[in-house]
Amino acid sequence: MIGDSIDRIDGRLKVTGGARYSAEWPIDGLAYACLAQSSIARGMVAAMDTSEAASSPGVLLVMTADNAPALAEHGRAAVNPPAGRELSLLQDRAVRYNGEPIAVVVAATFEQATHAASLVRVTYHADPPLVDMTAALPTAQPYRQKILGTIEPSSHRGDPDAALAGAAARVEAVYTTPLETHNALEPHATIATWEGDRLTLYDSTQFVYGVRRFVAKTFGLPDDHVTVISKFAGGAFGSKGSAWSHVVLAAMAARQVNRPVKLVLTRRQMFGLVGARPYTVQQVAVGAAMDGRLSAIRQHVTSSTSTFEDWVESASLQTRMLYDVPNVVTTQNLVRLNVGTPTFNRGPGESSGTFALESALDELAAALKIDPVELRLKNYAESDPETGHPWSSKSLRQCYAQGAERIGWARRDPKPRSMRDGDQLIGLGMATATYPARRMPASARARLMADGTVTIQAATHELGTGTYTVMTQVAADALGIPVDRVRFELGDSRLPENPISAGSMTASSTGPAVDAAARALRRQLVSMGVDPADDEGCRALVAKNGEPVEATGRAQPGREAEEYSMHSFGAVFAEVGVDPDLGQIRVRRVVGAYGAGRILNGKTARSQLVGGLVYGLAMALFEHTLIDPRTGRYVNADLAEYLVPVNADVPDIDVLFVEEADAHVNPLGVKGIGEIGTTGVTAAVANAVYHATGVRVRDLPITLDKLLERPGA
Repeated sequence: MIGDSIDRIDGRLKVTGGARYSAEWPIDGLAYACLAQSSIARGMVAAMDTSEAASSPGVLLVMTADNAPALAEHGRAAVNPPAGRELSLLQDRAVRYNGEPIAVVVAATFEQATHAASLVRVTYHADPPLVDMTAALPTAQPYRQKILGTIEPSSHRGDPDAALAGAAARVEAVYTTPLETHNALEPHATIATWEGDRLTLYDSTQFVYGVRRFVAKTFGLPDDHVTVISKFAGGAFGSKGSAWSHVVLAAMAARQVNRPVKLVLTRRQMFGLVGARPYTVQQVAVGAAMDGRLSAIRQHVTSSTSTFEDWVESASLQTRMLYDVPNVVTTQNLVRLNVGTPTFNRGPGESSGTFALESALDELAAALKIDPVELRLKNYAESDPETGHPWSSKSLRQCYAQGAERIGWARRDPKPRSMRDGDQLIGLGMATATYPARRMPASARARLMADGTVTIQAATHELGTGTYTVMTQVAADALGIPVDRVRFELGDSRLPENPISAGSMTASSTGPAVDAAARALRRQLVSMGVDPADDEGCRALVAKNGEPVEATGRAQPGREAEEYSMHSFGAVFAEVGVDPDLGQIRVRRVVGAYGAGRILNGKTARSQLVGGLVYGLAMALFEHTLIDPRTGRYVNADLAEYLVPVNADVPDIDVLFVEEADAHVNPLGVKGIGEIGTTGVTAAVANAVYHATGVRVRDLPITLDKLLERPGA
């Protein structure tokens, strides 16, 4: 069954409205909460008048720092991110960013709660905020913690300074990426309900176990007193990997009013409260011999974080391993701003980092008059140059070849502004894509039921990526039965533990656990004299047994990560058309070719990568969260002015899979594809725009004003 392009098992539920999202659970006696938020970015709440709000019709509670219950460790019981963060839980009057929660209003209806929240009157002791990344750059400090708890924040091999000084060709430039907000279709939503000292949360999350542990710790409860349910999430992209303030505030409010409380963020409240991709300023220098052999790379990354918590955009990691370069230095620095704490955003680190690295290589190729693909092949890394480990598998050469052929790279005239289609300037650009292939411990349960079906249970997540479908395929394949005899259950912290659905880890972590549980059940059935494919025999066995036949499975990383370097690789090619008079950019075509291990479902995998490529187009051309430097207010906090691609912006997208067998990465040979589709896209588009116009844009997003400022430069 693995690899078959079967339709989504949950597809009919989604298109008919049967899929139940976190705000849609039918809970009796439900009350509604609305956040009141700060209108300054830095200072203190001097006074708050809640009398009018409290007396408004239907209001059950106005919770502020004056009457909120005290929490364990002052509400800062954060565990390692991304499961838990330092939150705003009304434990003091400090204001650290514009839009920070300063009160929660609970009422009988959503409309009553929303109206009452608007009646909360606040005066402040305000201080000037620091929200301008450029102005704050002189305050940057080195980031010294290990990235993801395991990776050194800086790296150094060889003598980069000497190699750059002696390079025959050298490019040195600064590349920037703006603050970007996730804006999933489904906003964050939580329903909290208490039964005594036991709490159930219906939460839109990427990590039910993480939310469970964090919320339990914050309230001083045993873990098993908190249940988290998330059967479907309508997009997440990293922002739902953490338990943010609204989750705990909903639980606090529900406890205060002694009834279930629903808190759904508005679109505007998606800005600031629940993370974003941070700003980056990347100083990159690359040096090479005249034949294109790279001698050195230097990359200094400065990214933004909040004033109260460290978060680093690890945009230097791909630079350490992607090319065979003897001299490399990378650093990570942080600037503290009066904004909400950033978080993972699709392809975190590598999506920002490949923009700078792959743009710089394109600039170097132009300076050397070498084809950009040829330059990358000249510096192809046959093993990981950072660790010296062999790759578990690598098909990047084939990705370059197949992507170039599909886009028609051979027709590319290397001279900028040399290709036209009517009045349009045509450009072709490319870049390398990469993302680590990681996994974490996971477990699953398999049960043969009385009707002959098999139920597989694992506390993983459905974010729109096809988890229900591919895990059903894995289980059916291991059992040797049709997919219609398998039912996969997820999204409940009472099920066997699984890691966060992030970092392209779900298929590679949960998949082997599901496979192990299904194979354990198969062995058990065979030992009992029944072939799992024998439907009638299975029914008879359960009837005789008097209860379901059950087996469990667990999968976890071994020593392979110490012996091999494991990454997915790809090549992205983009064709753009640019109006030479207006500067208007249209992406005409995108080709992405990927070597990503074993593909579990060709249809959902292609959908994942198309989505990632569109996400990359958004980064390249549209996305930019704007902040008023005077007030710290998010000024384009809606989908009218925060631009993302619509159908008319999305061109013909070609996704190619390079067949790849990886015997080392995990028992299924799966690498994960959720992140890699976004990496490399921004650089491919920027490089295509340069080829079309001769204008090098180093600051995302690429907008027409940046082309018209320097026509023909």
